[in-house]
Amino acid sequence: MLEKENVLKLVRIKMPFGKYAGRVLIDLPEEYLLWFDKKGFPEGELGELLKLCLALKIEGLDTVVKPLKRM
Repeated sequence: MLEKENVLKLVRIKMPFGKYAGRVLIDLPEEYLLWFDKKGFPEGELGELLKLCLALKIEGLDTVVKPLKRM
């Protein structure tokens, strides 16, 4: 799942619904992603990207990904 294309999607795709609709996925708060982890991630690609985003945030790697937003 940690492929170049997926990392780039985290900085380009916006959350399509919910409290943080319109926010780029990598900018979602960790608490929000943890809520999805408890309640269940959405189906499909969005859910997989949110799982990846959470994993990066837990490991502190989101700060490495965020600079890609400028590209």
